[in-house]
Amino acid sequence: MTADRTGTYLTLDDGRPAVRFSRVYDHPVERVWRFVTDPDETVHWFPSRLRIEGEPGGTVHFSGDPHQADGTGTVLAVDEPRHLSFTWGGDELRFGLEALDGGRTRFTLTDVLAERNAAARNGAGWEVCLLALDAVVRGERHGGPHSADAADWQEYYRAYLDAGIPSGAPVPGLD
Repeated sequence: MTADRTGTYLTLDDGRPAVRFSRVYDHPVERVWRFVTDPDETVHWFPSRLRIEGEPGGTVHFSGDPHQADGTGTVLAVDEPRHLSFTWGGDELRFGLEALDGGRTRFTLTDVLAERNAAARNGAGWEVCLLALDAVVRGERHGGPHSADAADWQEYYRAYLDAGIPSGAPVPGLD
């Protein structure tokens, strides 16, 4: 059985490749902002522990990913509680939050890829991370994307490959 992928591969107006995900959460935008920016919240779903120095030009600290060395990125833009973007490796991560009726929020994650061939790998990784976020948003306990209760990354990777999403980038922890 192949997992259902929710990410969309696209080419941005400036020609860069990206993978985009969208969710609607039954929480107000300010609450979803904390899921995206608060280290005590991101630890449950983001691949690395995050510590964000929230001004453009500030540093984003990444640590604790068993497949990646600790590192830093740069905050590119902040418009609290609607938008955050920062660099991560060669990629640019964009988080967009839109307040909807009924106290709900549309959450959009766009991973602007440094390399086109990373689309399937990163798409599958974000599927696992966002399933963890979905659980946390519902109030369920989740050990994060590297835990035993995480979804099977390889199932999602196969779904991206089957859809013809660009692939071939090395996979941390496997290559």
